[in-house]
Amino acid sequence: MSAPIIEVHNLTKHYGDVQALRGVSFEVEEGEVFGLLGPNGAGKTSTVEILEGLRAADGGIVSVCGLDPQTPGPAFKQEIGAVLQSTALPDKLRVAEAVSMFASFYKRRRDPATLLKRFGLEEKRNTFYSHLSGGQKQRLALAMSLVNEPRVLFLDEPTAGLDPQVRREIYTIIEELKKERKTILLTTHYIEEAEKLCDRVAIVDQGRVIAQGTPRELKQRSAGTTRIELRLARPETDAALKQLDGVADCHASDGVYVVHSTRVPQTIVSLVKYLEAHGNELSSLDIAAPSLEDVFLELTGRRLRD
Repeated sequence: MSAPIIEVHNLTKHYGDVQALRGVSFEVEEGEVFGLLGPNGAGKTSTVEILEGLRAADGGIVSVCGLDPQTPGPAFKQEIGAVLQSTALPDKLRVAEAVSMFASFYKRRRDPATLLKRFGLEEKRNTFYSHLSGGQKQRLALAMSLVNEPRVLFLDEPTAGLDPQVRREIYTIIEELKKERKTILLTTHYIEEAEKLCDRVAIVDQGRVIAQGTPRELKQRSAGTTRIELRLARPETDAALKQLDGVADCHASDGVYVVHSTRVPQTIVSLVKYLEAHGNELSSLDIAAPSLEDVFLELTGRRLRD
């Protein structure tokens, strides 16, 4: 069996007195989409920047394509592509010029015109970078990251700050790359992004990997609970709803109560009786399997975006 294309063992990183990474370890197999899922400040970007050779580690062992990114040379740069959290190009650089310029950096390269067509930028080929929309800039960044046919593609929060429609466009592109068996390491704090795109996920919090596996495996670990989302005519306290039969946990956000139940029928009956006794009513109720958000909440006691 071939060695993993990315190996990370006991990775540590400090910024002054702040310990950003506290022994992060994971492996990525060739051809899979691997997600680092966690809140802002969890250590995802530090991990990716070390793997890209952009930042030095304080400790641990890392390998990408069998090479050490801590001593990045020309051979290493030929093997990877990256979309950083933010991409900045000169305002007066035209789209076609940007892709052609990046292509000139590599021995192995794709045809710039083909990439522009693939990413829906053909009509924008002569447009200045400053005149592109946010979504177009991100598609250009993706096109440039693939110009050298990289063995590993790093995507650091690729849809952060984009509106939902543009985010779906980026999802479609990543799903196409996934079908081509492109190895992708993706960082995100969007639950739906990790569940939709990733073959496996490592949940990162406060510089540590606290769980990893396929999205399905992680959700199955959620203590055998079922997620119940409900809206009420009048507010109730979390403490009151936690006393209902079968309730393992409850929290409220933006008027929606998320209840985790180990015995759904008993919880629903108990809820209805409680609301009748207190003159309250259900506005809506949805029952679903646990999400990765529920797994994170169970492991940390906090919501992912708190």
